[in-house]
Amino acid sequence: MTTLDAIARTTGTFAMVAMDQRESLRHMFDAAGRGRPDDDVLIGFKTDVATELGPSASGFLIDRHYGFDSIREIVPTTTGLILAADALTQDAGGPVEETTIDDVVARHPLDGVSAVKLLIIWRRDEHREERVALAERFIALARDRGVLSVLEPVVRAAPGEGEWDMDAAIREAARELASLHPDLYKAQVPLAGTGDERAQREASAALNDCMTGPWVVLSQGVAQSRFEDAVRAACMEGASGFLAGRALWSDLVGTENVRAGLRERALPRLESLIRTVDAVARPWRDA
Repeated sequence: MTTLDAIARTTGTFAMVAMDQRESLRHMFDAAGRGRPDDDVLIGFKTDVATELGPSASGFLIDRHYGFDSIREIVPTTTGLILAADALTQDAGGPVEETTIDDVVARHPLDGVSAVKLLIIWRRDEHREERVALAERFIALARDRGVLSVLEPVVRAAPGEGEWDMDAAIREAARELASLHPDLYKAQVPLAGTGDERAQREASAALNDCMTGPWVVLSQGVAQSRFEDAVRAACMEGASGFLAGRALWSDLVGTENVRAGLRERALPRLESLIRTVDAVARPWRDA
């Protein structure tokens, strides 16, 4: 039986790299002044990240659209491969508005894949129950395919919603969706990482109280300089690690020598984060 050891470190903690961005990555190149790149530019960047960071990561998340087959060969067998199973509704340059399960991934041969991941845009709107049902279908699909399920809710205000407390929404989403028992829950960082150590720990403890199993944090929306402190606070209060992309490599998008930048800047960040989770994160079997 596949367990979370397939995407965890020997310590039972998680230090995973996310490289499944699609339209969002194309927009990052545009914002960096490189224009909207062709597909081969995205594939090249993802391949570089897999080559330089994959061997140090406990898990590596990739989409099927840009370089999956070659990256499956690049990432070592000691790094669990995670395949994004989400089909995204997203305008050029805009945020993801909705998701569903990618029918191609649902039928795709999963040779070498340890886990599948589903992003869910969580809102307090009329589609809330449909998204719960979507999460249930995804978890069942992963189980039937013999791979792990990684569920990633990202909260947004519903149109017309008045008072909006993002942290309250993150906790509410966790109470609703972690109770479905995905193998791993991927949560937004409390306070977007802006609090001091005490505030981050208190907010992380409140989020941990909403969980029913192991969880990790993502890095979207957190300043790169604040991410490691936020990871430390979350792990000290019950998280088991991270699954992050932008905090590791976002400042290298559009640069001339990506591989050198990954070795000189991104890899040391990853290694420092690994030391942090090994020191203070909760092993997944203890969650």
